[in-house]
Amino acid sequence: MSVLSVPQISTECQAIRQKNFPAEMVFHTPGFRGYKTDELDNKTIVEEFVSVSITGTTCALKCEHCNTKVLRGMTDLRRFDGSLFDLCESLSENGTRGVLLSGGSDLQGRVPLLPHIEDIKRVRKELGMAVRVHVGLPDEETCAALGEADVDGAMIDIIGHRDTIREVYHLDADPEDYEDALSWLEKYKVPMVPHIVLGLHYGKMLGEERALEMIVRHPPKLLALVVLMSMSKTAMSNVIPPSLEEIGAFFERTRRALPSTPVMLGCARPMGEMKVEIDRLAVKAGLNGIAFPANGIVDYARQVGLQPQFVNACCGVTW
Repeated sequence: MSVLSVPQISTECQAIRQKNFPAEMVFHTPGFRGYKTDELDNKTIVEEFVSVSITGTTCALKCEHCNTKVLRGMTDLRRFDGSLFDLCESLSENGTRGVLLSGGSDLQGRVPLLPHIEDIKRVRKELGMAVRVHVGLPDEETCAALGEADVDGAMIDIIGHRDTIREVYHLDADPEDYEDALSWLEKYKVPMVPHIVLGLHYGKMLGEERALEMIVRHPPKLLALVVLMSMSKTAMSNVIPPSLEEIGAFFERTRRALPSTPVMLGCARPMGEMKVEIDRLAVKAGLNGIAFPANGIVDYARQVGLQPQFVNACCGVTW
């Protein structure tokens, strides 16, 4: 295991964390991909949490940073001979306790969840499974239906600059449309799990501050921060992410802006030594948890007085 020095803590952010939360750091290792470090190994754990793409690898937007690659590692519902409920029932019989329902977007940015709402209701009521959904840029009808279905959380990327929405997501929309989506989710009492992708505009920090301002106006269940990671065979395969200074500063601004809301470092971020440094920054800034932590970060959290907790599911899911 690599040895990490004791961090120089952001005193203000740690005070905010200490005032509002127990002295714990939650480490998430969703079972939808194998993960192993010197401190963690989820390969021997049953797939408690499974990601499902309701569109397979099909997406109308083909965003610059993803180009459908994220969908390829998910269970393809279209290849399953049955309904979404049948798939979840089969998963449940094998020990799965929760699912992430994802998929590609249509030209309006919506993940087509509406045809599956009745199945989602049954999964929640009859199987008792946790259900997270990726919503894309949902309309009010979808938000209302998700409220009726009692989903565990709606995950939505909040984008704060018009140029990023158009140039990266290829979507004819504006930041105001994302705030509308937050308002609808709030109206229909859908637990909100917004994400902010740092550096989404080709590695530059552009609309992140405005995205945070929108989220503050519609307090979520929790907020996940992720950092642009370059993916091969995409338009951003060689993009340089924001600097560690920018990332750390935004972590701290977020902690101050949402003092009593859990703030997590989500799955996506650059690999290698930069991942280690980003995870250190998350601990320093008083964030509440980290998905797929870098090697040594569990011990690093202990050094600052935080008791590690482990959950084999998406950020914010508890069993």
